[in-house]
Amino acid sequence: MKYLFPIIVFSALLFACNSSTDAEKKALPTSAEVTSIPEKVTEDEPITFPIYTSFDQIAHIFKYESDTTYVINFWATWCKPCVEELPYFEQLHEQYKDKKVKVILVSLDFAKQLQSKLVPFVKEQNLQSEVVAMVDGDYNSWIDKVNSDWDGAIPVTMIYNNQDRQFVSEQFESYADLESIFKEVYVN
Repeated sequence: MKYLFPIIVFSALLFACNSSTDAEKKALPTSAEVTSIPEKVTEDEPITFPIYTSFDQIAHIFKYESDTTYVINFWATWCKPCVEELPYFEQLHEQYKDKKVKVILVSLDFAKQLQSKLVPFVKEQNLQSEVVAMVDGDYNSWIDKVNSDWDGAIPVTMIYNNQDRQFVSEQFESYADLESIFKEVYVN
């Protein structure tokens, strides 16, 4: 009888943990269920963006074979250097929006903070580049798939097209720095 109480408590805790995990998974929309950020955001309009729980779900963005140049930046709201350089990506997006250029901002914010930190940040900053959230959390299992030189620190940026790839594992200090590396890859 003295072992029955700990078993009951352990079972209840295990059930509660599994239930919350399933609820969290169900709360995350699949890429098919989400929409892109609207052009104009109002107070009543929610911001939605794709939320991915596995790197395999976004691996395709590193393999596009087209005449488009892709600029993929990994960042998070809690990363000061990341936030400092975001305006440069927004400027690049704006300057090349009529060209074959796609800027994708991959947030590595924690799943539990998406609603409290990431969504308000995207709205306050009025980010126009494509934003996606990667909430895998097991970065060590996939950072080599992005680039074998990546040590796991952020911000990092991959710029590529069919002909060339550039991997930058440090913060851009200015828009000119970002555009300079971008132009090494960009094909008109």
